Amino acid sequence: MAPATRASLDQKLAMAKRCSHEGVVAGAKAAVVAGFAAAVPTLASVRILPWARYNLNPTAQALIVSTAAGMSYFIVADKTVLAAARKNSFKDAYPGNISA
Repeated sequence: MAPATRASLDQKLAMAKRCSHEGVVAGAKAAVVAGFAAAVPTLASVRILPWARYNLNPTAQALIVSTAAGMSYFIVADKTVLAAARKNSFKDAYPGNISA
């Protein structure tokens, strides 16, 4: 195996930063969508259903919405980073194959 050069290490670091940034952006988009998707039925049920009105205080409502948003952020960000890493690893394994 050839020794790593400064240029190749810089290239790998730049690729890692780009992949992690893609994951953060995709995760943030998913968190916003999931937050709205969880907030609408939660707030509607608190206004309509008597059980939810008495048992779900504002802290519980916020916990429901933030849990959904947080889970979607981490799941989507992780899948995006792994997909980018897999794509880049195939690109390195097969240099002649451009469309991976």
